[in-house]
Amino acid sequence: MHLSPVVVGPPIYLPVFLKAVRAGFPSPADDHLDAPIDLSRTLIRNAPATFIMHAAGSSAVDVGIFDGSLITVDRSLVPRDGDAVVVDVNGERSIKVYRIVGGRPSLAFGNRRYPDYDPGPDADIEIFEIRRPDSSIST
Repeated sequence: MHLSPVVVGPPIYLPVFLKAVRAGFPSPADDHLDAPIDLSRTLIRNAPATFIMHAAGSSAVDVGIFDGSLITVDRSLVPRDGDAVVVDVNGERSIKVYRIVGGRPSLAFGNRRYPDYDPGPDADIEIFEIRRPDSSIST
C-alpha cells in the first residue's frame, strides 16, 4: 500500500442524481438532479487524521475494496465489529476486517476464499486506521 496525504482545498461541488442508477431500462425521470455535494466534506471528516492509500491484492474484495482501489483512511475513528481496518502486523500493513469474537477483538480477511487469518499469539499487531465504509473509489 502506498500512502498519499490528503490536501483539503476549496470545495468542489459535483452534481448528484436523485435516482439510483439501474442496470436495466432507464426511466425518463432519471436525469433529475439533487443538490450538489462536496466530495472532500463527504469523504473527509477529520483532515489531520485522514489520508488516502492504494489497495493491492484481493484479500478485501468482499468488503468492496479491490486491487487498485483508493481508500480513505481516518485514524481518529474507533473500529466496530465488521469494519474494514488498516492494520500493522509485525511491521507489515494490510487491510483486514475487525471482528469481535467471544467478546475479544480479532482480524479476518475480507475475502471468503482466503483461509482463516491467524497472526499467532506473539504477533505485534497495531490497528491504527479505519477505512470509512463509504469511501472506496475504484481507479
